[in-house]
Amino acid sequence: MIPFPAETVAEFTRRGYWGSTTVDDLFRTAVIGARDRLAIVDPPDKLATTDIEPLRLTWLQLDERVDRLCARLMAVGLIKDDVVAVQLPNGVELALVYLAAARLGLILSPFPIQYREHELHDLLDFSGAKVFITLGRFKNHDHEAMALGLLARTPTLQRIMTWRSRAHRAGQPASGACPLEDLMDGPLDRAAVACRHREAAVDANEIFTITWTSGTEARPKGVPKTHNHWVISGIACAQAGELGEGDVLLNPFPMTHVGSLGGMFFPWLIKRGVLVQHQPFDLETFLRQIAEERVRYTVAPPAVLNLLVQNETLRQRYDLSSLRSVGSGSAPLSPWMIQGLQDLYGISVWNSFGSSEGCALFGSAHDVPDPQARAEYLPRFGVEGLAWPSWVAGIQETRLVDPETGEVITTPGRPGELRLRGPIVFSGYWREPELTRRAFDSEGFFRSGDTFELTGDGPTPRYYHYLARSKDLINRGGMKISPVEIESLLDGHPLIREAAVIGTPDARLGEIVCAVVALREPEAVITLPDVVSYLKGRQIAVYKLPERLEVVPALPRSPVGKVLKREIRDGLSSGSGERARHNIPR
Repeated sequence: MIPFPAETVAEFTRRGYWGSTTVDDLFRTAVIGARDRLAIVDPPDKLATTDIEPLRLTWLQLDERVDRLCARLMAVGLIKDDVVAVQLPNGVELALVYLAAARLGLILSPFPIQYREHELHDLLDFSGAKVFITLGRFKNHDHEAMALGLLARTPTLQRIMTWRSRAHRAGQPASGACPLEDLMDGPLDRAAVACRHREAAVDANEIFTITWTSGTEARPKGVPKTHNHWVISGIACAQAGELGEGDVLLNPFPMTHVGSLGGMFFPWLIKRGVLVQHQPFDLETFLRQIAEERVRYTVAPPAVLNLLVQNETLRQRYDLSSLRSVGSGSAPLSPWMIQGLQDLYGISVWNSFGSSEGCALFGSAHDVPDPQARAEYLPRFGVEGLAWPSWVAGIQETRLVDPETGEVITTPGRPGELRLRGPIVFSGYWREPELTRRAFDSEGFFRSGDTFELTGDGPTPRYYHYLARSKDLINRGGMKISPVEIESLLDGHPLIREAAVIGTPDARLGEIVCAVVALREPEAVITLPDVVSYLKGRQIAVYKLPERLEVVPALPRSPVGKVLKREIRDGLSSGSGERARHNIPR
């Protein structure tokens, strides 16, 4: 399934941006070149969180398992362009699903491990997924039972496939899900898999994944990305991270969105390295993995990097001498942190700004040598008259636009919306023609919804300075949350007359969810536990639960009835309201 018009494919191919290399081509090249070298390592706490033994596989061992999973997927009737949904934590199994889908020409729809029935039921049906691949349990949640419940009420869904521990399954009655833990048992007809691969004749311009991004709509939006999209992202991130052949990468971010896929999974394939998986996030385990696996490159939120500079005890406890490059973003970086990691460890930190739809700005040490500028600004890629070392800078166009007038902004200090065009940008939202139409301007630039200003000396300012999100998303530790979704659920609470959901600052996570409610009766009383309990009853993901509650007489509104969220934010005192910290699964 090719989502772009033929003329777009022809133009980007002529320019050399897109080629014929598929994800399976990348993998096969790695297998041939690396063979018996270590390829992938499971999280050390995998047994405790999943009941499944951790694995360490070479490229050849991984390739055999990919073929075995392909045979299972073929056996349940999947054919090219079928949509397969997957909900797994970072580990060997999730990598297997990506690689098997690529080999058979399937479209993979990955869901965060935190999603529950509320999110999954709608998205499984909307995506058209025929098979849902998951696991028995992750931490305290029975994912297999949840998946079987969804199978009974999702018309498009035909099969559940799960990984569980052999011991766990031996003591359980048949569940109705197709087991995958015995993947290595029995004969393997690799010739049949190769034949199906040839019949699929996967084109690099075809859709490989549908990832999901929250927005101002109640339902997350599906973002189709092609094989070519991911190859470009992998090349760009491998360059920004200064990766070399065979480097060890530690992946602590969920492998369900662009940051982990483009920033970890695909650079790993391109550089034929070692992918060390990590989830749920645990700082001590993370640092121990760096020391024991001799990690060369990883990604981490700013708060973790700040701690490495500030905490001398941690520095003495773990040997981080192998680490040479770290990617970060999603929150402002500190110049002293970038300089400190360089001075203490020789680590180069690069700043990134991206989105599922295809925003891609990278501030590496090569592009922005000065730590102060690298922390605060992003390179103004894709602008005539500005040259950058980064390869991705030359294959996209970016501009800053006044959203009210449509005027292109070229002078510093004036806020505008970042817009992008080029071979990294997606074609449009999955099965959402109206949303797609609104997402692009008349010249084909994607409207990012993020507000920047220009900064820098000279006639052509060199940097973008991020100001705020134009859209109303909440960014809780990198997880994007749609306020509309939570507001629509709160509207059904018997005590609540109206509700607004906003993000409020948090030192550890960047933002937390704050529910601001007005009650139906003046004498009514509602508490944060009441609100949380109500939402839990709607099977919402835990990370979306409010951690602050404010009760107000009424929500401020404009003359046409629109809720004025800026006034709500301005009126909230940092010390008011009821607060809680939830135990969020990672």
